[in-house]
Amino acid sequence: MEINISLKNYTLGRGNKLLLIFIFIGNIVFGQKFQVPDGFETIFNGKDLDGWHLSKTNHHGTKGNFYVEEGALIMKQYPYGQGGIILTDKKYRDFELYLEFKGHPGTNGGIFLRSSESGSAYQLELAGDGESGTGDFFGEMLRTTFNAQVENLDEVWKKGEWNSFHIRMTGEVPKVTLWINGVHIWDAEGIRNDLIADATEGMIALQLHWSATLQPVPGGRCCDFSWRPDAVHAFRNIMIKEIKKE
Repeated sequence: MEINISLKNYTLGRGNKLLLIFIFIGNIVFGQKFQVPDGFETIFNGKDLDGWHLSKTNHHGTKGNFYVEEGALIMKQYPYGQGGIILTDKKYRDFELYLEFKGHPGTNGGIFLRSSESGSAYQLELAGDGESGTGDFFGEMLRTTFNAQVENLDEVWKKGEWNSFHIRMTGEVPKVTLWINGVHIWDAEGIRNDLIADATEGMIALQLHWSATLQPVPGGRCCDFSWRPDAVHAFRNIMIKEIKKE
């Protein structure tokens, strides 16, 4: 999903060549190499939190320090020990979700699918920088009839770099598929609809986990004890493709 431009196969006038070269250099300088695939819609504009809102009812916290920096959605605990979730204003049923994630060690969070306002949802785990549990699938404040675990994550995860998640979710009784960095990881299928009141749609939410202490502990540990001081979860290139019900 990067834009790669080569001039050798183009026959252009001088002006067009200069324009193409300018665009190419601009992509390098400003890091704008990402191209939205056909059928996908960007749901995070990289400038502000328009289209998203902070949950005021989530048990992880209601005052998370969420902001935009250098085109990424940054999530920090605030006050220390308290997290929270940020949700799309819009609800989704069947979709493919793509995003890129970078997390510091000693942290925990998740990607919530078909989430309620309070964060009852199907969850994809995000543990630090690809630590054990990352990519596992289970319920958040929800008992589920199915789950999935990642095997051999170290074969696809890029430590200290951005890593991509591509998730496909369809059906009232959901079928879910996960790709990490373009590699197929698992398929999972429920036995029934596990959502409260048999809901068939919900919001996309990003979770910042709370921690059990309200004061930083040197070295940190998540999540039964503490969150590493000043650690963050960062997301960018968040987009979705809605799938029409057949």
